[in-house]
Amino acid sequence: MGCTQVRLRPLALIAASLTCGVLAAQPAKTFVNPLLTGGPDPFVTWRGGFYYYMSTTGNGLVIRRTKSLGGLAEAERREVWHAPASGPYSHDVWAPELHFLAGKWYIYFAADAGTNESHRIWVLENASPDPLQGDWVLKGKAADPSDRWAIDATVFEQGGKLFLVWSGWEGAVNTAQNLYLAEMSNPWTVKGDRVRISTPEFPWERVGDLKLRDPEANPGLDPMQPPHVDVNEGPAVLQRNGRIFVIYSAGGCWTDSYSLGMLTAEDTSDLRNPASWRKSPIPVFWQSPKAEAFGPGHNSFFRSPDGAEDWIVYHANAASGQGCGGRRAPRAQRFTWKSDGTPDFGRPVPAGVPIPLPAGELRQ
Repeated sequence: MGCTQVRLRPLALIAASLTCGVLAAQPAKTFVNPLLTGGPDPFVTWRGGFYYYMSTTGNGLVIRRTKSLGGLAEAERREVWHAPASGPYSHDVWAPELHFLAGKWYIYFAADAGTNESHRIWVLENASPDPLQGDWVLKGKAADPSDRWAIDATVFEQGGKLFLVWSGWEGAVNTAQNLYLAEMSNPWTVKGDRVRISTPEFPWERVGDLKLRDPEANPGLDPMQPPHVDVNEGPAVLQRNGRIFVIYSAGGCWTDSYSLGMLTAEDTSDLRNPASWRKSPIPVFWQSPKAEAFGPGHNSFFRSPDGAEDWIVYHANAASGQGCGGRRAPRAQRFTWKSDGTPDFGRPVPAGVPIPLPAGELRQ
């Protein structure tokens, strides 16, 4: 029997719709966290009607593409680059970011030659309008003249200039991870020396005991690492209200206290002057056992498809003590702005709670 248009009372209309498969075919309007079962260091950007998602895999670079944030688990995916068996970028491929600059796509990622001390930032370029197509060409290492240990690179444009921000060591030994900034002459070349814009100084930035004990009891710990590391890493940039905000991750990712801090500079200031940057004395986003969000951090930002909403994507563990492994899963939620013009990230939304999809999209 076919479906015909007849005048029905509301309840009868619902029943008829179910019979005809109308309501069942309606797209979802909400999603729940986590977006995936795992995926540390998530990065999301929206362009040309699609969300593009990347995260740490360890040995390659995978791009997921979807029209709906809620459909990330079923998204089209492609490994666009795989680490070689040996060489300076053959191991520990971390924290990729996908950016569209000057008409081309670029991926910034960290990788090493088999030892943590050799971690550096590398850049790939693709001239195709579709980052899942075309050829990804390695442009080389993005390093300032000091060429020190470096991870977690991000880029932003301001005043006609392109800047790179990353986490690095001051010297050749792992005592603390700082945030550095440098201008770029093109998307893969650092111009001039780096400047340090942040170093761990507050107690919440210095939660980093590695608790080295019996390697058999703690197989994930590196016996070559020091017993304690202070951490600033994972910078992400917001530009609004005449200011530039660098939101970064602080404390060891191996602790539940991993959280987000904030640096602020006026967009007309000399960004290469460390004095231009002010640090907030307390975290702007932190763990919530009630929300099953432990060690939330290493975030990125995107605008909703209609440009009306601001969103944060971050990773978190679902239980205490899960550390820096693959159980860190991506989560997303909308954030707003305070009356003083600074971002208000609120608290982590509990896992499994329905969240309205970003404005301007319906799940496909």
